[in-house]
Amino acid sequence: MAILMPRIIQAKQILRRSLSNGSNNTHMAIPKGYFAIYVGEQEKKRFVVPVSLLSQPAFQDLLDQAVEEFGYNHPMGGLTIPCSEDIFTDLASRLGAL
Repeated sequence: MAILMPRIIQAKQILRRSLSNGSNNTHMAIPKGYFAIYVGEQEKKRFVVPVSLLSQPAFQDLLDQAVEEFGYNHPMGGLTIPCSEDIFTDLASRLGAL
């Protein structure tokens, strides 16, 4: 379990930075217990998913891919996952996040 905590903390830090850089637009509002991510290979689509998704090993694999591709500086200002939208929606659906 200790291995999982740094990933969760890093994702929260990225999310906190992205929210502090954003506007106060109501479109940017995220319910408590959720976070926004951007998914896609060319055109990025925004998803709001539950924080509980961070503890899932399959989602942590996607986070590892994001670190390899973007480091901790995500171009969209929020957490960006470098996979196709179809793969993400399939995974999130199986994990009960969508």
